[in-house]
Amino acid sequence: MRVVDQIKNAKSTLFSIEIVPPLKGHDINRIYRIVDPLIEYNPSFINITYHKDEVYYKKLSTGLIEKKTVRKRPGTVAIGAALKNKYNINVVSHITCGGFTKNETENALIDLSFLGINNLFVIRGDAGPNEKSFVPEQGGHAYAVDLIKQITDMNNGKYLDEELQNPTHTNFSIGVAGYPEKHAEAPNLETDLEYLKQKVDAGADYIITQMFFDNEKYYKFVDLCRQKDINIPIIPGLKPIALLNQINVLPRIFNVEIPEALVKEINKCKSNKEVSQVGIEWTIDQSKDLIKHNVPVLHYYTLGAGKGIQQIAKAIF
Repeated sequence: MRVVDQIKNAKSTLFSIEIVPPLKGHDINRIYRIVDPLIEYNPSFINITYHKDEVYYKKLSTGLIEKKTVRKRPGTVAIGAALKNKYNINVVSHITCGGFTKNETENALIDLSFLGINNLFVIRGDAGPNEKSFVPEQGGHAYAVDLIKQITDMNNGKYLDEELQNPTHTNFSIGVAGYPEKHAEAPNLETDLEYLKQKVDAGADYIITQMFFDNEKYYKFVDLCRQKDINIPIIPGLKPIALLNQINVLPRIFNVEIPEALVKEINKCKSNKEVSQVGIEWTIDQSKDLIKHNVPVLHYYTLGAGKGIQQIAKAIF
């Protein structure tokens, strides 16, 4: 089932999670150990992040420079198929502009469609470790909106090869990212909302927000979206703080603000175990308030917080 249809058919707030593929050299059991304890709380879908291959340049003894490409984490196709097979659950594959030509994107989408993975989360992707700003692949997309248009074309039976006879119409449901505190690269929230509107008009079915720690920022964001005639479901993304250094790291990396009350409670902690418990309790309170406001789904980012998500799910679902 498509995520957008799950949301339409739901009679109460749904539960979903996002997982990060293990580093190269580790096996699928690292993911199973996160997902297994959460299955009893009936997650409606699992998002699987994608990580662009890293490129670096190595100087050879001959004086020449060799370009090396390293994939640090597996792709989402195999992991999605494994999770779908093991748990009989909807999986959402992250599809990015970075690292793919349009033809490679089309081939990946065909593979996903053959596997019955019809849910996508579409993002541009971040700049690579050695890039000051995002650089698209030659022959690829520079913006998420153009990637969405390619997927929508395939849903309408339009492929890159215009000579195909009677091509199959794919059936992808498209999720996109929203930023209650604006994307780090956007000059202001108004401009960021204009970009979001373009993605919705191109075919996005629902939005999952960046993490936030103050629900009022989410409620204001939803109101602003509705004023812009963005009327698709807006799913709040939540992450419990689990480590003391995250009160400095998360704002820097994700352009989010951490409320003063939360920072004060964390600063009282004498260990990361205590920090984790504060983060769990804060996220439980956030979740209960969001449910009162009839949000469609509560979506949790599990990176570094798998055990915490279990405690939250137990309290909420």
